[in-house]
Amino acid sequence: MGKLIINSYDEFATYLGKELGCSDWLQIDQDRINMFADATLDHQWIHVDVERAKEETPYKSTIAHGYLTLSVLPYLWAQIIEVRNIKMLVNYGMDKMRFGQPVITGSRVRMTTKLHNIQNLRGICKVEIEFKIEIEGQRKPALEGIASFLYYFK
Repeated sequence: MGKLIINSYDEFATYLGKELGCSDWLQIDQDRINMFADATLDHQWIHVDVERAKEETPYKSTIAHGYLTLSVLPYLWAQIIEVRNIKMLVNYGMDKMRFGQPVITGSRVRMTTKLHNIQNLRGICKVEIEFKIEIEGQRKPALEGIASFLYYFK
């Protein structure tokens, strides 16, 4: 399935309650984790100290920051959908977000999505997207919740 193309509010609304698509897999390697640690000033050893994590964690490896897993959502979302005829897109909020299990370094993740709700707020399209960030080969997702976006159609 290719990228979903949306041209208007009415077109978007036809997907209410339906699957919107799935992203490609993205590998979460140690370099990405280290760069995220530098960007966020979160250098907790379970993320960046490979040798200590090998010895002291039940995962026998470092793990990605939970917020790193969350931060790839816009990248993965852009692989699933292209909304045309908009002036801008604004992140509006996150609801019911839960971290199900850690992403072990070297794992691959992808996102699946469903249109949970859509509203016309005085000409602004508010969408709520149910999402799951899955880990390849794992039954339980790394992260799930509802992401809200505001689309300003032209």
